[in-house]
Amino acid sequence: MKIQFHGASREVTGSCYVLEAAGVRFLVDCGMFQGGREARDKNYAAFEFDPRKIDFVLLTHAHIDHSGMLPRLVADGFGGPIYTTHATRDLLEIMLRDSAHIQEKEVEWAQYAKDRNSRQSQRAEVEPLYTVAEADACLSQLRAVDYDTDLTPHASVRCKFRDAGHILGSAIIEVWVDEVGLTQKLVFSGDLGNAGQPILQDPAIIEYADVLLIESTYGDRLHKTMDQTMDELVHAVTDTLK
Repeated sequence: MKIQFHGASREVTGSCYVLEAAGVRFLVDCGMFQGGREARDKNYAAFEFDPRKIDFVLLTHAHIDHSGMLPRLVADGFGGPIYTTHATRDLLEIMLRDSAHIQEKEVEWAQYAKDRNSRQSQRAEVEPLYTVAEADACLSQLRAVDYDTDLTPHASVRCKFRDAGHILGSAIIEVWVDEVGLTQKLVFSGDLGNAGQPILQDPAIIEYADVLLIESTYGDRLHKTMDQTMDELVHAVTDTLK
C-alpha cells in the first residue's frame, strides 16, 4: 500500500490524498490551495498524478479546500465516480458552480486590466482554472451515499462515511483495504466539528484504525466557547449596521 500527500502537508489547504493498493488507485479529497500567489500557482500546476488513472474519489465535505479542484480533475481526464454524502452533493451544486464563476470572472477582470496595460495583469492566467461547464460535468459524476452504510467502490476496498459534525454533510471516512490477504483500516478525519453545537450532530466516535490521517488546522489552539462565538456574531452584525 502507498499513500501520497498532494496537499495539506506542511500547510492547511489543498487536501488531497492518493492511495494505491491491490490494483486500485483512488483519491480522498481534491481541494484547492487557498491564500495568495503561491497558492494560485499550485492550483494552475499540473496534477502530480494522472487523473485518467484514478478509479474513484472519496470526498469528506464540501469546503473548497477539500473539493475545489474536482472540476479540474474531471477536465483533465478523470471519469470515475465521486462518492460523498447527500448533503455534500447538494452543497457542491452551489459551491463548485460558484467557484467556477469566480474563476471565469477573475480571468475577465485580468484581461480587462491587461488591455489597460496594468503591470500586475502581465502575470495573469489567460484561461480560468475551470469553467462553469466543467463544474457541471463534474457534478454529474457525484454519487451520494448514506452515513454509516457500507460502500464497496472496488473489490478490494470497503468504506463507510461517518458524521464529522463540521458542516452539513461532512464526514469522517473509514476505509478498509484488502491486499495480499491482509485487511488494513485507514481513517481519514476530514475537518472535525465540536460536540454540542446547534444544527450539527456530534462527531462520530471511531473505535480504531491501523492508519489515521487527521486534519490539524487548529491543533495548536482552543476554540471559543459558544457564548464567545455568539458575542462575536452579535458584534459583527451590530458593528456593520451602525
